[in-house]
Amino acid sequence: MPRESQAKRQERAHLIVGVLAETYPDAKCALHYGNAFELLIATILSAQCTDERVNQVTAELFPRFGTPERIAAAKPEDIETAIRSTGFYRQKAKSLQSASRDIVEKFGGEVPRSLEELVSLRGVARKTANVVLGNCFGVPGLTIDTHMKRVNRRLGLTTEEDPVKIERALMPLIPEAEWTIYSHRVITHGREVCDARKPTCDRCPLSALCPQLL
Repeated sequence: MPRESQAKRQERAHLIVGVLAETYPDAKCALHYGNAFELLIATILSAQCTDERVNQVTAELFPRFGTPERIAAAKPEDIETAIRSTGFYRQKAKSLQSASRDIVEKFGGEVPRSLEELVSLRGVARKTANVVLGNCFGVPGLTIDTHMKRVNRRLGLTTEEDPVKIERALMPLIPEAEWTIYSHRVITHGREVCDARKPTCDRCPLSALCPQLL
């Protein structure tokens, strides 16, 4: 495929947004949550863990430790035991308790609503912050997980490897109002079609727009 101008790439990106909207109109966050704090906790736990496993863990975790006050006051070993099956449970438990303490002590018990404040919490990088902002507070954000990284690179919308650089590369290509839902749709597409090892390109709705197939 010849080198693509930024204008042509933006035009193709808008077509991709449209196809994904038609293909996955009901795409949404796969994590189960009832409020912003629960989504924050679930997203921290989802690092290097499947959403399905996290949902199993939080189904038992939230009734016991569903508020920042409860997690902050809990014994570390109780949190570790509750989240053990998500992997890296000691570090995650420290992140959960530290973030919960800061929410209680610095933010009046409420999950902060700005990216800058969210990323000040332990265990919260831009990806987690954008998940919470986009799904709970209506602040558009691009969630760069492994699916977003793989699919957007295959689509030729970025050549970057670093999640923050990928986010920056996509911002001028995807309409801001679409950032959150675009992330959900790309993640769904990555799970259902554009698999890491065996992408099913023969049934991909984006085949006419994908440099891999042109």
